[in-house]
Amino acid sequence: MATLGLKAFSAEQTALYLRTLPAIRERCGKVHDLAKQGKLEYFEYHPEREAEVAAFCLDIIKRDFESDFASIPPHGRWRHLDAGRSRVEPLIATWKTSPNPPDAKETCKRLIDLFLVSVLLDAGAGNTWSYTEAESGQTFTRSEGLGVASINMFEQGFFSSNTTKPHQVDAHGLLAVTSERTSKAMQVSSENPMVGLEGRTSLLSSLGQALLANPTFFGSSARPGNLLDFLESESISSGPSVKIHISSLWSALIEGLSPIWPDRLSLGGVSLGDVWPCNVLKATAVNEGDELVPFHKLTGWITYSLIEPIQKILKWEIDGVEDMTGLPEYRNGGLLLDYGVLTIKPGSIPASYYPNPDSGIPRLPPSHPAIVEWRAMTVIELDRIADLIRSKLGLSRDQLTLAQVLESATWKGGREIAKFKRVSGGPPIDIESDGTVF
Repeated sequence: MATLGLKAFSAEQTALYLRTLPAIRERCGKVHDLAKQGKLEYFEYHPEREAEVAAFCLDIIKRDFESDFASIPPHGRWRHLDAGRSRVEPLIATWKTSPNPPDAKETCKRLIDLFLVSVLLDAGAGNTWSYTEAESGQTFTRSEGLGVASINMFEQGFFSSNTTKPHQVDAHGLLAVTSERTSKAMQVSSENPMVGLEGRTSLLSSLGQALLANPTFFGSSARPGNLLDFLESESISSGPSVKIHISSLWSALIEGLSPIWPDRLSLGGVSLGDVWPCNVLKATAVNEGDELVPFHKLTGWITYSLIEPIQKILKWEIDGVEDMTGLPEYRNGGLLLDYGVLTIKPGSIPASYYPNPDSGIPRLPPSHPAIVEWRAMTVIELDRIADLIRSKLGLSRDQLTLAQVLESATWKGGREIAKFKRVSGGPPIDIESDGTVF
């Protein structure tokens, strides 16, 4: 949207654009273009290392899926909820055999309830927290631990205000959540600390308020799953087959969940959410907002996670999914640093940001301009690496989607190389998480 450089666009119009899906790739692309010119403030870009990353990722894909690329699932919360064993399908099976089994739409609504709240609980928990599942006796950490904890909480009616309908998420159920209840349900203690517990709990309360404030999207019963009713009203086809555009789901999430994000930055009176100023764009900025880069990582993670049950349970068609980007978070971004596609410029990050100088790992807040550069580069590099993988396999974007690459290669690859390089398995840049960005 090059025309944004024209003065005809007001601050409010720019703000609205920065909340769209295409804006993410467009603004990140501007940062990437500067990287090719060696003009980043914090990183050196080494494109010659991309082939090595693609080869590493391809080895992981072949190890786990051999040549059955069509069987690769999309990146979504479903995977984490099934960590160690299947949980989602058995839960659906119990609904089907209940005295009043739900129809396909209500089944999907329950999954959307679960998946959305689970994603919001998925922000980084730190390197030491773990969760032991009582039923299986298995112990999980990080995203899998948070996923398993959240589905167990859902099954116990933790997020519902209606004891006769425990398997739902509703506003009043969320507003009753406290840090103490969340801490107990997630097995947090002085020996098992969790990063961002207060922020995580606050996010659930804010979600409850957002559900009540937006009946257009969440209905009179104030459930996330009621998004389906809104999407059906926005469908672009008639008859037995329902077809929606990804922009309808994205807009509903961006607008409907806007109240849950902390007040960080606004433009033209519009709260922007996960949007940050990038220093290297300031030199060419003409209008207010030209230096801002949107990421909307958690909204993207929610969107990927909700697409799967909508397609699998309801068989709805979703157009425009190619507008979705890779997720700018520390696993995908860590892969780039650990393979040297990006290297930190010597002296660019002050020594005060290295709590353990011997580790060589800086600790930075999400707002730090180095994190903004890193995330912007991650979005574009994920596209480039996915294209390299497809080229090596002779597959089209339809045959191997970005969501499949994220699931089978880059996110998994980022975790595996981190475990190989660091005992903690943590990322090469430590981010001060408050539970609302990552």
